Amino acid sequence: MTDTVVISLERFGEKAAEIAKALDCDFELYDNGVFERSFGKYKNIVALMSAGIAVRGIAPFLNDKWTDPSVVVVSPGFDYAIPVLGGHHGGNNIAKRLECLLGFNPVITTATETHGLPSVEGIAEKKNLEILNKDSTRKVNSAILDNEIPFFEITGPAMVAVTPRVSVLMEKGEYIVGIGCRKGVLKEEITGAVMLAFSEVGICEDDVFVYSTTRIKRNEPGLLEAINDLDGNLVFVDDDSINREKPVSASRASDKLGLSGVAESSALALSRRKEIIMKKHVYGRVTVAIVR
Repeated sequence: MTDTVVISLERFGEKAAEIAKALDCDFELYDNGVFERSFGKYKNIVALMSAGIAVRGIAPFLNDKWTDPSVVVVSPGFDYAIPVLGGHHGGNNIAKRLECLLGFNPVITTATETHGLPSVEGIAEKKNLEILNKDSTRKVNSAILDNEIPFFEITGPAMVAVTPRVSVLMEKGEYIVGIGCRKGVLKEEITGAVMLAFSEVGICEDDVFVYSTTRIKRNEPGLLEAINDLDGNLVFVDDDSINREKPVSASRASDKLGLSGVAESSALALSRRKEIIMKKHVYGRVTVAIVR
C-alpha cells in the first residue's frame, strides 16, 4: 500500500486509473464510505470530482492540519489540480507532480508558495526534519511573507529557549519519552528509569525523537544532567498544552501541580500520532511514558 490514493467518480474511472498509475498509488471508486476509509489510512488523497463533492465528503472527518491527509481535487475537465486541504503537508507537492507527469495546472493557494517563498513545513520536509512546536508555524510563515527569516542550525548537546514566534525543527525520531520526577532526583535515577523503560519496549536512545516534561521541571539538575548523558533533547511543555491531553493513567499531578499528568501528557502534547507505546510506569522517584 502507498501513502496516496486516487478517489474518483465512476464516470471518470479511466482517467483516474491513469492518474493513479502516474503517481504509483492506490485507486478507489467513490462511494459513501470512501473518505471515511481513507482518513487515517493515507497521507494524500487525490479526488477526481467537483470540489463541492470532495469538501462535503471530507468535512465530517477533519481533525487538525497535522494529522489530516492532504486533499487535492482534480477538476472534471482534467486540467486543474487544486489542493483544498494540507497544501503545506503534501498537497502542493502532489499538485506539482501532476503538473510534471500529466500537464495539469496546479492551483496553489498557500500564501508563502504563491509569493515564491519557503514555508516552515516546506523547509522541514526538504531537510527531513520534524517541527517540534507546531503552533509556531502560523506566526513564522506570516513573518516570512514580510521579512527574510534566518535559519540557524545547532548541533548538540545544547539547550535552546525560544519564544512562540520561533519554529524548532529537529531530526526525526520515532518515539517521545515523557518523564516525571520528584524534586531533587538524581541523574542516575532518571537514566536508570529510562533505560529500564527502553528495555521493556525494545527501543534504544537512537530511536528517540525527544524527551518531554513539564516546564515546572526546567531547573531540576538531575533531570537536565540525565538527558545530557543520554545525548538527548529535552522539551519543557507548557501547562496549557499538557492540559489539552487526556492521559490514560491517573496522575497525582492534577492535585499537586494542576496538570492532567506529566509523563504521558507532556509526551502526547508533542506527538502527532497520539499513540501510547508504554503507559506511565513508576520507577522509584521517576515516571516514564513512551509515545509516538
